Amino acid sequence: MKSLPYFCRGEVVRGFGRGSKELGIPTANFPDSVVDSLPADVSTGIYYGWACVGNSDIHKMVMSIGWNPYYKNTKKSMETHVIHKFKEDFYGEILSVVLVGYIRSEKSFPSLEDLVAAINSDIEEAKVMLELPEHSKLKEDNFFTSTTDSSPASPSSAASTSQSIINGH
Repeated sequence: MKSLPYFCRGEVVRGFGRGSKELGIPTANFPDSVVDSLPADVSTGIYYGWACVGNSDIHKMVMSIGWNPYYKNTKKSMETHVIHKFKEDFYGEILSVVLVGYIRSEKSFPSLEDLVAAINSDIEEAKVMLELPEHSKLKEDNFFTSTTDSSPASPSSAASTSQSIINGH
C-alpha cells in the first residue's frame, strides 16, 4: 500500500456501541468525513500504528477499517483501539493516528469468542511490530506535535479540522 504510513486526524464520534460493551475492547471512531477521505489503496482490514488523544501521550493502536463482517455493517467505519487504559470516554476529543502497517484482511467469525480472540491476537502482533525501528520512529513524527485545537469542538469545526489534516503534516 503506497499510502502507508497514513496520517489522519478527526473528532472522536459515537460508533455502534459494541467495542466496550460486547467485546471488552473499547474503540474510538472517526466521523464519515475521515472515513470517506481514505486513499483508494488503503484497503479494508486490520492495521497497526500510533495514536494520540488530544495533546496526551502517544500510544500503540490497532484499527479496523471496513464493514466488520461479523456484524454485517452496511456503513464503512474506522475503529481505533488505543492500547492504553483510559479513565473515561473521550468523545469530542481530537484523535490523531498514523497507520504504519497492515495485519490482515477483515473477515467474519463463527462466534463472538473467535472475534475477540482474533482482535487480541491483532493487538499482540501490533505491539511486536511497533517495536521495530522503522515503525517506532513514527511515534516521534512531528504530526503528533503539530498544533491542533484539542478541546471538544463543534461538529462543523471538527469536520473541517479532520478534512484539512488528512495525510498531511
